[in-house]
Amino acid sequence: MLRCSCSAVYGFDRNFAASSLNNRPRRERATILRSAGAINLASVQILSTLPSNIEDNVLFRNLVTGAAATSWTGWSQKRSQSRLSCCSSGIQREQTKRDDEVLTELAVSDDENDLSKEKENETLSKDDDKEALFVQWFRGAWPYIQGYRSSTFVLVIPGEVVADRSKIDGILQDILLLHGLGIKLVIIPGTHVQIDELLTERGHKPKYAGAYRITDAESLAASMEAAGRIRLALEAKLSRGPSIPILRRHGDTDRWHEVSVASGNFLAAKRRGVVNGVDFGATGEVKRIDTSRIKERLDSNCIVMLTNLGYSATGEVLNCNTYEVATACAVALQADKMMCLLDGPLLDDDCRLVRFMTLHEADKLIRERASESTAAADYVKAVAGQAYMQSLGLPGLNGKNGTASGIGIRTSYDIGSNPPSKNGSRATGGGFAIGGEERRSRLHGYLSELTAAVYVCRHGVRRVHILDSNVQGALLLELYTRDGIGTMVSSDSYEGTRPATYNDIYGIMELLRPLEESGVLVNRPRKQLEEEVVNYTVVERDGSIIACTALFPFKSERCGEVAAFAVAPECRGHGQGDSLLEYIEKKAIDMNLNRLFLLTTRTADWFVHRGFSECTVESLPEERRKKINFARGAKYYIKHLSADSNNLGRR
Repeated sequence: MLRCSCSAVYGFDRNFAASSLNNRPRRERATILRSAGAINLASVQILSTLPSNIEDNVLFRNLVTGAAATSWTGWSQKRSQSRLSCCSSGIQREQTKRDDEVLTELAVSDDENDLSKEKENETLSKDDDKEALFVQWFRGAWPYIQGYRSSTFVLVIPGEVVADRSKIDGILQDILLLHGLGIKLVIIPGTHVQIDELLTERGHKPKYAGAYRITDAESLAASMEAAGRIRLALEAKLSRGPSIPILRRHGDTDRWHEVSVASGNFLAAKRRGVVNGVDFGATGEVKRIDTSRIKERLDSNCIVMLTNLGYSATGEVLNCNTYEVATACAVALQADKMMCLLDGPLLDDDCRLVRFMTLHEADKLIRERASESTAAADYVKAVAGQAYMQSLGLPGLNGKNGTASGIGIRTSYDIGSNPPSKNGSRATGGGFAIGGEERRSRLHGYLSELTAAVYVCRHGVRRVHILDSNVQGALLLELYTRDGIGTMVSSDSYEGTRPATYNDIYGIMELLRPLEESGVLVNRPRKQLEEEVVNYTVVERDGSIIACTALFPFKSERCGEVAAFAVAPECRGHGQGDSLLEYIEKKAIDMNLNRLFLLTTRTADWFVHRGFSECTVESLPEERRKKINFARGAKYYIKHLSADSNNLGRR
C-alpha cells in the first residue's frame, strides 16, 4: 500500500524518485516533499536511497523526518481504518506489522536528528563566542599594538627559564611575534644554572661571593661553553621566523622569513679584581655598553642578543653577571621597558600577586629589608648619594667603610663598575648585579629581581615588568591587556589619581551606569554631572577611567559627603578603592574638614571596615537632610578624620 501511495504521488518508482530529487535544488526538493507526501512514510523510504554525499544531506534529512513526525497522528488514524476494513487479510496484518516497525524507526531517527541538531547549534554558538571574544580582544589590544611600535624593550630570561624547554619555546615564539609587531628587542639570556651543572658534572663546586661568581679557570671554561650553547640554540630558534599561513599570498613571500639575530662584542668589561680579600678571578664588571652599534642593529630590524661574556681592553674574556649586563643595557639605551621572566610570581606577605608598585613604594620596601637582604643592602649603597639620602630622610654615611647609619650594613662601594656620583646616580656603564647564594636559595623570594627593577627605574627606564614564565603567553598578556598578568614597577603616574575635568564626564557615566541600573547608586543625569564635575576625583589608567568618587564639602559644619564611589569591576580587589578613599580623606583634611559622611544601601560593610560607623540622620548637615530621598531607605555612616592618622602610603 505504501508503494502504491508513492507511485500515485510521484508517478514513478522509488529509485527514480530519489534520482530526480537529488538533481533538484534544495528549496524545490523541500516543496515537493511537503506538497506530495512528506507526511507519509513514502518520503522516508525515498530518503533512505539518497546518496550520503548529497548536497545539504543533513539539513534535508532533518526536514523530511521532521515533516513526517508532524503527521504521526494523522497517519496512525489512517492505519487504524485500514485494519478495520482488512482485518481478515493476513497480508494486511503483515503490512501493519511492518508499518509499526517503520514508525518506531522513524521516531528513533527523529530523536537522533533533534539531538544532532542541538549539538550542531551548540558547537556553532561556541564558535560564535570564540570569534566575538577574539574580535573584542583584538580591538582592545590595538592601542597597545600602536603605542609599542618602534619601542625598545630589554628582556631578561634567567638561566632557570632558559633550561626549561617547556617554557622557552613558547617564549621565543612570542618574542618573534613582538618583533613582527614592530618592537625593538634586546635579549639577555642567563647562564648560571647551566654553568653550575657543567661544573658539577666535572667535579667542581660553584663558588660565589655576594652577587658574583668567583670565576676560576674551570668556571670560565664552563661559562664560555654555556653561553655559546645557549646563544646558538636561541639564535637557531629565532631565525626560523613565523610559519607562513595556508592562505595564498601575493608577491614575494621571502619577507615572512626575514628574522635576523645580531650578537657580538657589544659589552666592554673590566676585571672585578680583589674585593674585601676575595679574588674574583676572571669575573668581570660592565664597563661600557656599545649603544650606537646596538641601535644600528635594532634599526636594521634585527633582534639583538647579549650574553654575559664581556671583553676587556687587553683581549680577555670575562664572565659578567647577567642582571648587571641587563640593567646596564636598559639604562644605557634608555629603554622604554625592561621585562624580567621569572620561574614564579611576585607575591606579597599574604601570598597575593603584587600587580603594581610605584617607584616610591618599591624603594621604601627595599630600604626596610636592607638589614635582611644582601641585594637590598647593595641597592641602598648604590643609590645612597648624599642628595638622595637627604631626599628620602635617610641618615648620611659614617665611617671609612661606608656604613649606612640605621641600616645595619657595612661594606664599601663595590657595586657594578662605578661608585654613585654626587647626585646619587652612577657613571655611564654601571649596572646592578644580583645573584649568588641569596638568589639561588630564594630566601627572600624575588626581592633581588624587584631591587634590580627599582634600580633601573631610578635611572631613567619608565617601567619594569616582572612576569611569571609559568603563564603561557605571559609577554603577550602583560603587554596587550590593560591590567596584565605580572608585576609592574613604574617611575611615572601610571595610576593617575587626579581631579576630574569636563572631558571625563563620559568615562564617569560609563563607570556609574551599571551601579545605577542595579540600584547601588542613585541615577545622575549628564546635566547634573556637568554641574558637579569639579567635585569629582578620578583614577585614570592608560586613558581609561577605572575609578571615581565625589567629595561635596559643607564647610560651615567642617564636614563633607563622599558620593558616587565606584571602581571598575576588573580593577576591584587590587587596592584601587582603598587608594582612592585615602586620597579623598587627605583632600578633606587639606580643606580643613574633620569628618566625612555618606549614604549607602548595599556597600556599608566595605566602608565600616575602613573606619566609618553608622549614625543617625541628625548627624548630617541640615542642608543635606533636606535633599534626602527617604524612600530609598539608605543608611548613614560617618568617619572622623585626623591629620596624623591619614596615611596614603600603599604597600
